[in-house]
Amino acid sequence: MDLSPIVTRDEWLTARKELLEQEKELTRMRDAVSASRRALPRVRVEKEYVFRAPGASPTLLELFQGRRQLVVRHFMFDPAWEEGCPGCSMQADSVGTLAHLHNRDTSFVMVARAPIAKIEAFRARMGWDLPFVSSHDSDFNRDFHVTTDKGELPGVSSFLREGDAVYHTNSIFDRGSEVTLNTYNYLEMTLLGRQEEGLAHPWSWWRHHDRYDDTTAKGPGENWWNGQDKFAS
Repeated sequence: MDLSPIVTRDEWLTARKELLEQEKELTRMRDAVSASRRALPRVRVEKEYVFRAPGASPTLLELFQGRRQLVVRHFMFDPAWEEGCPGCSMQADSVGTLAHLHNRDTSFVMVARAPIAKIEAFRARMGWDLPFVSSHDSDFNRDFHVTTDKGELPGVSSFLREGDAVYHTNSIFDRGSEVTLNTYNYLEMTLLGRQEEGLAHPWSWWRHHDRYDDTTAKGPGENWWNGQDKFAS
């Protein structure tokens, strides 16, 4: 890629102030979109979903752990796979401590369709202590459009609890969930950016964090995301 020109500090400051105005407009737009998202109507979840966790079978209500909100990371991990999706794994690496979400009365959990034994083995390999449950025996993935006849899809859904009543409030898919990928957020602040120009597909460089030195490791396949959901961003 062509690098930006070299200028004096004063010239850089002038250009930086011009960019700042665009950043402010983006922030205002993001605030407006967030307000519209909060204004979305909600729908009560009537079906009782049961998941699998080590030594337990929690319901969707129990995944809240008594908090008012729940964020679900729909993690791509087909039952036939031996490991989870590299992209979803990068997003899991970005989550960090849950104490901040918990302070805002919000729980977080990753949900995948793989059996819990595979999930636990993969979670141990990745070194995550994030809550991670299996939806293998339920309709949860299909009902929330992250498992289709064409395969698994990534996404994030949010839920609200009022007493024992659970409401689905929002879901985002594809690039809409890039905001949770801190690797991209940091790269976007650099001159070289994502460095995806010329790749067969933008995400082909992704690897599990323990596989970047493995020259035989493969990233997501070209068709891992096919724009299959009408709500994809």
